[in-house]
Amino acid sequence: MTKQKILVTGGAGFIGSNLVKALLRDERVGFVRVLDNLSNGHRHNIEEFLEDDRFEFFEGDIRDYNTVLQACKDIDLVSHQAALGSVPRSIQSPLTTNDVNVSGTLNVFTAVKDLGVKRVVFAASSSTYGDSQASPKREDVTGQPISPYAVTKLVNELYARVYGELYGMKYIGLRYFNVFGPKQDPHGAYAAVIPLFMKAIVENHSPLIHGDGMQSRDFTYVENAVQANLKALFTEREDALNEIYNIACGTKTSVLDLYSMLAEIAGSDLKPEHGPTRAGDVRHSLADISKAKNYLEYHPEYAVSEGLAETFKWYRGEHS
Repeated sequence: MTKQKILVTGGAGFIGSNLVKALLRDERVGFVRVLDNLSNGHRHNIEEFLEDDRFEFFEGDIRDYNTVLQACKDIDLVSHQAALGSVPRSIQSPLTTNDVNVSGTLNVFTAVKDLGVKRVVFAASSSTYGDSQASPKREDVTGQPISPYAVTKLVNELYARVYGELYGMKYIGLRYFNVFGPKQDPHGAYAAVIPLFMKAIVENHSPLIHGDGMQSRDFTYVENAVQANLKALFTEREDALNEIYNIACGTKTSVLDLYSMLAEIAGSDLKPEHGPTRAGDVRHSLADISKAKNYLEYHPEYAVSEGLAETFKWYRGEHS
């Protein structure tokens, strides 16, 4: 079998760099190129790959079509992870969020179409479920988006479907549910809850919980998301293509329980402080992952507690 040449957009970011590591270890892969503008990603996330002659770093922005076209040249498969994440940031900066997530993704899909790339796997989001009260969340039952970020991720799915039908583009969209793990940045105004908890414990100060802490999420360790990407990139099932899948564990954990688990792992007796509820946040989010299991043979290998233990080891070493 010919080894595949793969482009990872956003490959210097959190999920992207974990995926690159797995791809370079995969015998089906001959070459990995990363396209990243380093606005959210970091060069230190890809430092370990730079000496590998099967790896290439291409610094550039997905908002520029010619840059994306150049990055897609001679590529077999595209993993599109680049995005401007964070619901609060999208509320503060809707124009930038739209530019990156919608225009940038449209550039990627168009380059895939124009160059005849075999398949694109893209990062979708559980935020697409919006105000839907259904639980667990099933791919075919969504509500209205409740943040600019959610709108952009929904638009990506709509464009993928239209490009599939009009141009024959082959795609798979992965709706991530609250992915966490090593290399997730705890710094900056829009850091996610788990790295913020880790940072607080390592620095020995009380973490902040928005609202009462009873809001729940289907927290997903990054290695589970990486597994899903590999399955999506390499599946040979035609009926698995041009579909959207939930990627999670299928278990719900409240933010308070999450902190309790982490405090126990860390041996910390710090008590959290509570602040106001964040605008645009959904109250509960739990995934039905049966579709991904059936079509992609996705089976999450890490429970939340195992992922937290692995992640805390990394943060303790990285930020102490």
